[in-house]
Amino acid sequence: MQANSRAVSSSQTEAHPQLARLVARHATTQFQKPVMAYNRAAFALFLARWRSAGTAPLILDAGCGVGLSSRHLAAASPDCFVLGIDQSADRIERHTLWPDRAPDNLLLLRADLVDFWRLLADEGVTLHQHFLLYPNPWPKIGHLARRWHGHPVFPTAVALGGVIECRSNWPIYVDECAAALRQLGVPQVVIEPYAPANPITPFEAKYLASGHALWRCRSHMAGSA
Repeated sequence: MQANSRAVSSSQTEAHPQLARLVARHATTQFQKPVMAYNRAAFALFLARWRSAGTAPLILDAGCGVGLSSRHLAAASPDCFVLGIDQSADRIERHTLWPDRAPDNLLLLRADLVDFWRLLADEGVTLHQHFLLYPNPWPKIGHLARRWHGHPVFPTAVALGGVIECRSNWPIYVDECAAALRQLGVPQVVIEPYAPANPITPFEAKYLASGHALWRCRSHMAGSA
């Protein structure tokens, strides 16, 4: 692993001043972008597979990339069903170093999270755990609406329940995500430095090898254990 990853560079030095206004607007309006057919097909495949597994507690690895984190999560939680979603078919299908065959309680799908989160909500599916691992930070100050917590679909994603965890090497991203969760009524949001002994994503491993500090926020949502 080459330790050559650059730290996030941004003119933004604290949580965005427009975050609360944006979250409030999204919480009171309905996001009406049409759902694409390929996302409906992926969702139908998920439902069939999940139901055949007895609708085990569901862990969503949102933006799973090559799926290494999803494999780790599935191996660590054999009584749960782990769904890894990424918008890139190339990343989903890329060969990933893993000592054994993929866990049986794992499904990786190519889909757009903006549609998939809404399809989960429409079906009444609830989550046990919900991971946002090293999402694109969109660090320019004008990029707030491109960050997940600034996106119109974020209230829908939060309403799926469960324990949500966001990790990043940019502390402002984690601070903003935590602030948005609190504003949306999620209790017990904890922000903390994070130094895993065994990284579970390629980005996590690369950032650690490059000497970056890592951060996460973790929260207990309504109805979670």
